[in-house]
Amino acid sequence: MDGKVAGREERIHMEVIVDAYGPKEQAMGWYYYLDDKINFPFVAECISADKRTPLAVGEKITVTQMSGEGYCEHEMYVDISWDGKTLAVPLVQLKAVDADDDTIEAVEDWLYWKRKGYTF
Repeated sequence: MDGKVAGREERIHMEVIVDAYGPKEQAMGWYYYLDDKINFPFVAECISADKRTPLAVGEKITVTQMSGEGYCEHEMYVDISWDGKTLAVPLVQLKAVDADDDTIEAVEDWLYWKRKGYTF
């Protein structure tokens, strides 16, 4: 495991899920980690199609905030401005492209977690 991956794994285990004893606690660990580290608003690019949202791959949008806790019990959702509306979309569908380092790192941590097949 290279140093960057090892650092990411350690950060996730020590900052996100360290005291989580079940799926709901893991979800809330992720929710508060992301809400704390991400600086809103930021520009993101859609990196995957998802039939739950109207976003097209390659489309750039503004992410305005974490969706409410109730939306994030099984998946992390963020609110976006799209076509004059506010929509909740899965964070896994997005890549931060115009954002500060903390935001990029937090979003990449979530994408890494999901790509590894982890769930809660």
